[in-house]
Amino acid sequence: MKFFADTADTNDIRELADAGLLDGVTTNPSLIHKAGRNFLEVVAEICEIVEGPVSAEVVALDYDGMMREAEVVRKIADNVAVKLPLTIEGLKACKALTSDGTMVNVTLCFSANQALLAAKAGATFISPFVGRHDDIGFDGMDLIGDIRLIYDNYAFDTEILVASVRHPIHILEAAKLGADVMTAPPAVIRQLVKHPLTDKGIEGFMADWAKTGQTIG
Repeated sequence: MKFFADTADTNDIRELADAGLLDGVTTNPSLIHKAGRNFLEVVAEICEIVEGPVSAEVVALDYDGMMREAEVVRKIADNVAVKLPLTIEGLKACKALTSDGTMVNVTLCFSANQALLAAKAGATFISPFVGRHDDIGFDGMDLIGDIRLIYDNYAFDTEILVASVRHPIHILEAAKLGADVMTAPPAVIRQLVKHPLTDKGIEGFMADWAKTGQTIG
């Protein structure tokens, strides 16, 4: 499974990339607002840090507007994936952009039918939002399972990018279902390393090592 960080904080991105934990980054207008920086500048900086896909979202809602903004965004770097909403206009733009060799991440997916449409439009990534699905009383992971089954049935190349990840269990379940990618806030990715028995083991080893009176190097 590929790991993407869902953030526009370049400090967090550098830290995770240096640890070898990042295959890409996703951003959205809300994350750009939170970062308080110029959109084009922060995307360019992220693209320099991460070799993998960096999703940058357009904000136009009509086809012509999406295509104009996509033209600006995809010139930032070769690893930019244009992020488009799952609407008819967005799917039309997806088809045009992917036909031209541009990576496209179709976002705000909440049903397997929507995911099927995105795959038919040639999307590079489909982003089903599991956390927001859970919020309204549905099991977001059931959605991932349905999309995986459909994509496997018809050998679609579109990668399932699990989004709106809230906690490590979402990541575990997505991996078990065979999702291609997950994107999560850096804090959630860091939680994956934590386990009380690991901490207890380190504490015990350090205590025993101190008793030896030795040093290394």
